[in-house]
Formats: sequence, structure tokens, C-alpha cells
Amino acid sequence: MFVNLYDLSRPQLINMLAEWGYSAYHADKIWRNLYHQQALSLSEMGDLRPDLAAKLQAHTIIERPSTQLDTTSSDGYTRKFLLRLADNQTIETVLMRFEGRQGRSRATACVSTQVGCAMGCVFCATGQMGFTRHLSPGEIVAQVLHVNAILQSTGETDGKAVRNIVFMGMGEPLHNYDNVMTAVSILTDHKGLSMAPKHITLSTVGIVPGIRRLADEGQAIRLAVSLHGATDAERQSLIPPARRWPLAELMDACRTYTTKRKRRIFFEWTLIEGENDTPEQAHALGSLLQGMDAHVNLIPLNPTIGYDGRPTRSQAAQQFQSILSQYDLPSTIRQRRGIDIAAGCGQLKAAAKADHSTIP
Repeated sequence: MFVNLYDLSRPQLINMLAEWGYSAYHADKIWRNLYHQQALSLSEMGDLRPDLAAKLQAHTIIERPSTQLDTTSSDGYTRKFLLRLADNQTIETVLMRFEGRQGRSRATACVSTQVGCAMGCVFCATGQMGFTRHLSPGEIVAQVLHVNAILQSTGETDGKAVRNIVFMGMGEPLHNYDNVMTAVSILTDHKGLSMAPKHITLSTVGIVPGIRRLADEGQAIRLAVSLHGATDAERQSLIPPARRWPLAELMDACRTYTTKRKRRIFFEWTLIEGENDTPEQAHALGSLLQGMDAHVNLIPLNPTIGYDGRPTRSQAAQQFQSILSQYDLPSTIRQRRGIDIAAGCGQLKAAAKADHSTIP
């Protein structure tokens, strides 16, 4: 069986070559070819010993997804890629640009971690797809390399292309914990892409064992928890996994995380008109999170074909935010990006022609 070199962290690559009788020096040369020279094939690694090159040819591959569809939003800042994997499964990756200092833009890649999703959140197009399989570390990393290549070809950003990564694409990252963490180690490796862990955010619907594992293992990335309801009944109606991990258990895990890691948690709240955007829900959320090192991201619902809820109105969102401030809870009403190409939160579906509705 061939090993995709993108699936290996640098220590794993060093170990593989050590088993073949080669030193870490040769592993570092391969690593530089992959992540500095952006070699797309073994034949492009011209500085390797012939015997090592032959060994690699016999046992490894360099595999990246192909682009099936590339769509740009009318907002001018969002671009969505439908990527085809080696087994013909497809995933979606989103590039978002934000204006930076001196007119230069910074870029964020919204990356998928699974083909489909097993969580079944009722307002999420990916959840409506169901679950097909986990992505490998290399399939996760390759999405960042793909976006980097796009940005470098256009010269739109200052420095290293992608500055931020959010694991908020298709799938539940903590359901694919080991592969996601291997991908993080590859992305942050100081001899490779050298991304800052503080610029990587992992979003979860609240997989309690995964949150506790993150707390224990000391990953330096940011954690975002999708809440959407401040009572068990409300949350369970929107997020099926909440039946397994009720709010009391989830909040205990979150407090453990903030205590052990000394890090703020970002809570995500999709605002659905008449459902969870009421003053009563705002007060319930404030009471739930009061005293925790937390920041609430308020996200007006993005439409999907499989859910008939409507996004909150601006006045209700502002009132909700005002109530949270009474509990000393900082919050942000998130910008909506890429809605017309179904690239917003909850809209990713890996379809050649995305299903989406017109925003009222």
C-alpha cells in the first residue's frame, strides 16, 4: 500500500525513513520539498539521493485533490472550492478574505475534516448529507495547500498566504480527532508551513470526550463550541448529539478546558428568528456562561433547503447582544459571507450546484 506523504507528520516521516536506513537529514529535505518548494510529484524532488528517490517511488505518493468547481461570491471576498478526492468523494473548502492594514488583505481557509457529518444538526446542509467517511491528515492539509497556491498565484496577500485556519467546514473535527490533530501538527511544524496555533480554530458541536482530551493534551489551538440553545430541550431540538451530552456535562467539560488551558472558549450561536433569538434565550445564555472566560459569536442563520427556519432580524440580534453585555459576556455579530454561493456557516454540501435560497 502506498503512503501519501501528506499524511505524515515530520516525526512520522523521520521514523519511516529511519526504518529504511536514512537519517533525519533526508527526511527534512523531503519535508522542505513538500512544504517550501510545494513539490507536486516525486519527480520534482530533484535534490534527493537516487536510491532514496527510488524507495519513495516504490512506497509513497504525493496526493492532492483536484478542483471540480471554483465559485466566487458576489461579495468579492469569498471563494468556494469543490474538491474531488482520490476515491471520487467530494468536499468543500472556503477561502475568505478580510481587509488588513495598509490595504493588504488577510486570508482565512475554512477547512473540512470529514466527507459529510454524523452529527445531524437540523439547520446544517452537511448534517443533512449524513456521514460518509473521515478525511485523512493529508486530505485536511491539502486543502490549506490548495488555498495557499491560489493566493500565491494571485499575489493578493502579504507574506505566507493563509493566515488563519478554521476547522468549520464539512464534518465534526472532534469525531475525527487523531487525524485532525496530526494535520494540526503538520500545519504548525516550524520547518514547514509554520502556522501559529493561535491562528487555528477548531469548532465542535460539543463532543465532551474530545473537549476533555483537548484540555489534557494541551493543544494550543483555539476552541469554538456550537451551542445554539441554553436549555437541554432547546439545544436537543437543534443538535441531536446534545441528547448524549447534556448541557451540564458540556459546561463542566468547557470549564475544565478553560481552567487547565487558561484559554477563552468561543461559543457559537446561530440566531434563528422566533426560535432562539428571544430575550428569554439571551438571558438564559448569559446565566449559563456567566463567570466563564468566553466570547459569543452570534451568527444569523444561513438558509439551507432542508430547514425552513429564517435568520434573525438585525434589531433582534442587537437586542440579544445587548442582553449578553449585562452578564459581562463579550460577543460579536458575525459578518455573513458567501451566502449566494452557499459558502456560509452550515451551507457546505459538496454539490456541483449548491442548493441555497435567497436571503430576505
